[in-house]
Amino acid sequence: LHAVTYGNGTFVTVGNNGTLLTSPDGTSWTSRSSGTSTELNGVTYGNGTFVTVGWDGTLLTSSDGTTWTSRTSGTTEALFGITYGNGTFVVVGDNDSGSGTILTSADGITWTSRTSASSNSLWDVNYGNNTFVASDSTGGIITSSDGISWTSRTSGVTSGLWGGAYGNSKFVVSSQGGKILTSSGGTTWTSRNSGTSSALNDVAFGKSLNDGTNLFAAVGVNGAVSTSPDGTTWTTENIGITIN
Repeated sequence: LHAVTYGNGTFVTVGNNGTLLTSPDGTSWTSRSSGTSTELNGVTYGNGTFVTVGWDGTLLTSSDGTTWTSRTSGTTEALFGITYGNGTFVVVGDNDSGSGTILTSADGITWTSRTSASSNSLWDVNYGNNTFVASDSTGGIITSSDGISWTSRTSGVTSGLWGGAYGNSKFVVSSQGGKILTSSGGTTWTSRNSGTSSALNDVAFGKSLNDGTNLFAAVGVNGAVSTSPDGTTWTTENIGITIN
């Protein structure tokens, strides 16, 4: 399983071989037919619609997470990340065409290709503070206010940036080298010590079940987990297992 999202009272998670599962509570899960055997990499919810993306330009939509419809993405590139913000879905992906793939849509049905400010594969995209932030395979970061026009930013790292999140008025992006990058507006980035040298695959923002405080959590290979209340100071956590 590669990604999970929540919307309309339903969790949706996607993965290899077109795997697609839904749950009302995160505990009991039901397998759904995606109509594809293609690997699904990302999923999000917005404008009353779930959208999932995957290899070979695969793009599916659903209003309830149960019944899915294939849509024409207009590309055969692998699609890795998707987000929704400012009334717009933004999808990012591979660079076989010579630049990172970017697609936008208002409804999840009709998609338009946009010019990327990165020549590398784009792995993830997030939205916050009226800004879309996409990260690439060689440490590049590009930003946009509308998903259409993109600007390259200096991240200060050269390792791939795999995942990110927005919370506490801050973007947080994780890297292959175990680095954490933070930015308030997406323009200027600061490197943080995650406490691990393991590659960090993704970051999430939410509330701690222990005391209800806001918390970022970054996860990666070898069972690496680091947490932070503010995105600046990080603590490594021992989850008791070693797993990629």
